[in-house]
Amino acid sequence: MTATSTFLSRRTVIAGTGALVVGFSVARRAFAQQEPQNVGEEPRRPVALPGSLKDAPLIDSWIRIEATGAITVMTGKAELGQGIKTALIQIAAEQLDVAPHAITLVTADTASTPNEGYTAGSHSMQDSGTAILNAAAQARAILVNAAAARFALAAGELKTGDGKVAAPDGRAIGYGELVSTELLHVEATPASPLKDTSRRLVMGRSIERVDIPVKVTGGAAYVHDLRLPDMVHGRVVRPPSPGARLKAIDEARVRRLPGVLAVVRNGSFLAVVAAREYQCVQAMRLLAATATWDGHSDLPESGKLYETLLALPSRDNDILHRSVALPPGGRTLEATYHRPYQMHGSIGPSCAVALREADALTVWTHSQGVYPLRGALSELTGLGAEQIRCIHMEGSGCYGHNGADDVAADAVLLAIALPGRPVRVQWMREDEHRFEPYGPAMIARLGAALQDGRIADWHHDVWSNTHSTRPGKAGDLLSALYLQAPFPPSPPRPLPQPDGGGDRNAIPLYVLPSVRVTNRFIPQMPLRVSALRGLGAYMNVFAIESFMDELAAAAGADPVAFRLAHLEDARGRDVVTEAARRFGWQATHAQRRPGFGHGFGFARYKNLGAYAAIAVEAEVARESGRVRIVRAVAAVDSGEAVNPDGIRNQIEGGMLQSASWTLFEEVRFDRTHVTSASWASYPILRFSDLPERIEVHVIDRPGEPFLGTGEAAQGPMAAAIANAVADASGVRIRDLPLHKERVKAAIGV
Repeated sequence: MTATSTFLSRRTVIAGTGALVVGFSVARRAFAQQEPQNVGEEPRRPVALPGSLKDAPLIDSWIRIEATGAITVMTGKAELGQGIKTALIQIAAEQLDVAPHAITLVTADTASTPNEGYTAGSHSMQDSGTAILNAAAQARAILVNAAAARFALAAGELKTGDGKVAAPDGRAIGYGELVSTELLHVEATPASPLKDTSRRLVMGRSIERVDIPVKVTGGAAYVHDLRLPDMVHGRVVRPPSPGARLKAIDEARVRRLPGVLAVVRNGSFLAVVAAREYQCVQAMRLLAATATWDGHSDLPESGKLYETLLALPSRDNDILHRSVALPPGGRTLEATYHRPYQMHGSIGPSCAVALREADALTVWTHSQGVYPLRGALSELTGLGAEQIRCIHMEGSGCYGHNGADDVAADAVLLAIALPGRPVRVQWMREDEHRFEPYGPAMIARLGAALQDGRIADWHHDVWSNTHSTRPGKAGDLLSALYLQAPFPPSPPRPLPQPDGGGDRNAIPLYVLPSVRVTNRFIPQMPLRVSALRGLGAYMNVFAIESFMDELAAAAGADPVAFRLAHLEDARGRDVVTEAARRFGWQATHAQRRPGFGHGFGFARYKNLGAYAAIAVEAEVARESGRVRIVRAVAAVDSGEAVNPDGIRNQIEGGMLQSASWTLFEEVRFDRTHVTSASWASYPILRFSDLPERIEVHVIDRPGEPFLGTGEAAQGPMAAAIANAVADASGVRIRDLPLHKERVKAAIGV
C-alpha cells in the first residue's frame, strides 16, 4: 500500500475527531530528503528510511496531535505479552518530551495504523520502535520550527518539555496550539534529530507495563473478554480426523435445543450459533454426536516419525559453504538431534468476534497480522478489503501462528450467516490442541573435525517443513479447507535467509575455517505446521550448542572457554563472559555435587538480533529421571534497552517456555488423528517445575539500534538444560523433550 493511500484511508476513519496534524512548508524546509544535485552529477540513490518508515514514510502515519494537545501514536505491531505497548510509549514520550501517560497508543488496526505485516520474528522494536523513534524526533523538530516562526526566534534557542515549546524569555506554546492541518503530513527523512542519550529521561528506565494491571485484576484484558450488545455465540464441529469429510447430520434435533439460533453447514464446515455460550456448547456436542464422517488422514507412524521425514523428498540448499584444505590428522565427531512436533498450547483457546453490518465486516482478533488476515478474509468472503476492518485485541497466550486467524475465519462465516449481530467464537480446548498449526518436527545432523583443540571443519544439515503457513490467502485458513468449494492452501515454501525458517540460526556465530550448512526443506507436511516462537532457531541452537559441549569434552576444554576460543564477535563475547561471571561458572563448575550438573548455551538470534547467553544448574533424579532446574542465569544484549525490566520479562518468559518445550512438550498422534487433546495428554511446565531462581542481566547499549529480544532465549536455554543434564548424568540425550521416561531410560537405572 502506498503512503498516500494509507493516509487517505486513515483520514476517512479519523475525520471528525478534532485531530489536526502539524505545516507542510515548514517541515519540507526542515527536512529536505536530498540536497540539490550539481549539473552532470550522477543521480544520488535515496537513503533508506529507518525501520518501518520505509513502508509508511508519512510522519502522521505514526504521530497525531490534536488541537487539545492530545497525542496519539500508531503502530502496526500487536501486543502479544511482550510489553511492546510500554516500550513504544516510552520511545515516543522521550522524543516528544512528554510524560508517558500523555501518549495514547493505538495498535494493529486496519482502519488506522500502518501496515507492518506480522508481529513476528522479534521485529517490533527493530521495525516499529525504530520508526516511532525517528518519527517522534522529527515531529518534535517540526513543532520547534513552527514555534520559532511564531516567536520570531531561532529554533536553536527554544526548548521542549511537557508538551510545550518554550522560549528563553518565558513565552511557551503548547503542541496543540501549533498544529495545522498539514504540518505532519510530510515524508520522513533518513536522519532524525534524536535526543542525546545523556539527556534521556524515559528511555532506559524500567516503568510499569501498561498492559499488566487489567490482567492481574480480572478486567477485560483479552479478546476472550469482549462483550458487545446483542452478541451471540458460535461453536464449530471439527472432524474426527483432519482428512475426514462430512457425510450427514441430524439438524432437527439440534435446532430444537434452547437458545439455538442457527445451524450453519457449508460442505464439511459445520457450526452452531446460540444465544448463550453454554447453550452453544451443548448444541455443538449434540451436533457432533449426530454427525457422520467419511475418510481420514494417513498420519505417519509416530514411532518412525524421523525416518518418515528423512524419506520424504527435500529441496536442498547450501546457505553457507566455505571450504579450505585441512592438514591430516585430528578427530572427527558426528551427532544427530531430533525435535518432535510441538504446539503453542495457548492457555486461552483461540477466540474472535465478528460483526456483519450492511456492506461492512468488523473482526476483533488476536491475529499477529491484521492486514494479511484482512486479505485472506477478503478472498474467503468475496468482500473488498476496504469493507473489512480487523482490530487486534490481545489473546491469552501465543507467540507464533496458533488458531487466532482460523477462529477469526470461523467467526466471519457465522457472522455472515447472522448479519447484524456480533458472533463470538471460542475454540474448545480439544480443538485448540488438535487443529492448531504446530511447530514442525526437525532433524539436525552435525559433524566436525577437531585439530589441536580447535574446530577445523564443521557441517550442519537440517531437515524441516516450512515454518510459516500464516494467512495472506484464504486457503491458509482452516475452515476454508472444508467448504463446499474449498480454497487451496498456499504452496509450502522455505523462508529466505538471513531470517530463515527451518534453517534459522543454523549458521553458527563461531569462527569456523571450513564450514557447510545445508537446509533440506521438506515440502510435504504430514501434520499441519506453521510458525512457533523462534521457528527453527530453537532446534538449531539446541543442536549447535549441545554439539559445542560435546566438542569441548572431546578437546578436554572447559565449555565456556571453548566457546570463547571460537568467538570473535565482541558483543557475543560480552554476554558469554557476563553470564558465566554472574553464574560463578569457574567456581561452581569445579565443585559439582553428585546428581547436579551445569550447562551453558549461547546464540545471537538470527545472527542479527539480540545476543543471549544462559548458564543452568540442574538436578537429575536417577531413580525417576526427573530433571529439576535449580537456577538459571542469563545475560542479554538487545542494543539500547528502552525498558530494562521489559527485556527481563521477555528473557524470563522465553527461558520458561523453552524449559517447558525441552522437558515436557511433544505432540502425540496415531495413524489417523492427533491424540494430544488436553493438558493431560500434552503436559507443559507447571509451577512445581519452575527453577528455584532465575537471573537476567541486561547489557545496555545506549544509542545502539534496537535488537529483537522475544526469541533470543529459547535456543540457548534448551542447550543449557541439555548440557546440564549430560553433566549431571554422564549421558548425552539428543532427542527432545528430555522427559523423565527418556532420561531414566538413557541413564539405564
